[in-house]
Amino acid sequence: MSGHRPSSREKILAAAAELAEAVGPGNLSLDAVAQKAGVSKGGLLYNFPTKAKLMQGLVEEYLKNFEQGLAARASGDNNRPGSSLAAYIELSAEECRYNQPSAAGVLAALTEDPDFLNPVRDFKRQLLDRLKAESPDTAKLMVAFLVIEGLRSMKLFDMDILHEDERNMAISYLLDEAARGST
Repeated sequence: MSGHRPSSREKILAAAAELAEAVGPGNLSLDAVAQKAGVSKGGLLYNFPTKAKLMQGLVEEYLKNFEQGLAARASGDNNRPGSSLAAYIELSAEECRYNQPSAAGVLAALTEDPDFLNPVRDFKRQLLDRLKAESPDTAKLMVAFLVIEGLRSMKLFDMDILHEDERNMAISYLLDEAARGST
């Protein structure tokens, strides 16, 4: 037990992401989020004055959590060559295997305001630049990046047509290449 007590903001974001996953982003209501989070509607509005601000918070929370997961995995590999790429592949593959409420939050945010894609674009560009700085083979890195982003997009848009063994084969191949440090 970590001893961390979630703040109202954290509870609201978790509830909003869970509801977006369950009912669809277009059906997300502030009343339902407040009830699910166990806060008053006034408490929700104090943290997120509008639904758009709540959606923006979901996007920011998703990116923050992904970055923290990436950093934790990469540092666990003692900064060996390809460790950031391997961490990115593993974390993204995990996200593709399971329904992640955070992805639903991103979709919910995009239905509110397509400009919420801007921080996602910026994050992905910075991530790609960071991976390129550590990779000796930019072409292989680009292939790995595009495969992972393709898998993530298929999952996000509920268009994943791959069998589990096909997905696992692609991920294993990418991880093998990253481990060689040649990616």
